Amino acid sequence: MSQEQLPAFREKKISAVNWIGVKTLYSKEVWRFYKVLGQTVLAPVVTTFLFMTIFTLALGGASRVSGDIPYQLFLAPGLIIMAALQNAYANPSSSIMSSKMQGNIIDVLLAPLSAGEMAFAYVMGGVTRGLLVAVMLTLTMFIFVSIPFTHIWAIAFFGLATTMLLSLLGVIAGIWAQKFEQSTAINNFIIVPLSFLSGTFYSIDRLPGIWHQLSQFNPFFYMIDGFRYGMIGRSDGDPVIGVIYLTVLNVILWTACYKMIKSGYRLRP
Repeated sequence: MSQEQLPAFREKKISAVNWIGVKTLYSKEVWRFYKVLGQTVLAPVVTTFLFMTIFTLALGGASRVSGDIPYQLFLAPGLIIMAALQNAYANPSSSIMSSKMQGNIIDVLLAPLSAGEMAFAYVMGGVTRGLLVAVMLTLTMFIFVSIPFTHIWAIAFFGLATTMLLSLLGVIAGIWAQKFEQSTAINNFIIVPLSFLSGTFYSIDRLPGIWHQLSQFNPFFYMIDGFRYGMIGRSDGDPVIGVIYLTVLNVILWTACYKMIKSGYRLRP
């Protein structure tokens, strides 16, 4: 075959972002929790449903009020976002820890992905799981109460900002932790207590003096309060402050996450 008869091959252009690689890693993260949907999504939905049942029926929540609204309507948004944030944290933290313990994290590090692309894929996997839990719980809550969805923008922003923040924290925890106990300790001793003490089950306006002031520094308060504002139009704080607070925290955690992956901190053998 002469040179003139040789087929013309065009050089493949590589874009600034490896979208195929990002999609592949993201799909892996989603498929990872989708394979055990009963454990990763249905279980938290059932657990939160039981919380709502206990507070509404066993403790007389159906006849109680918080301010001028029924207690179950006040409680529902807090339970939804609390379950969403816990699952957003669990997905990347357990995924990275499992890869480190099994020794296959090197396969991800050798892939043609930048630190930002890896972080984005892991974080979006956690966000997807958290939002999926939130959607399913929202549908379940209609058994107890009709949610008016007062401010859609607040629901969208605080739902996304909350799951992203906890997913970033999950990535950082998964990289930092050298044992599963260390990763779960962050959830058990930091995330769960702060979310319980952030106004999920009560209005912080009922707290006296210094305890009310300390609640203003709890980021979980702004997550829950902002999401509640979006769903029922009721808030104990200023949603604008919540938007700024969560945006700044997301930027800080994203920067920390990016630098940890880029440096290979506790990832490279």
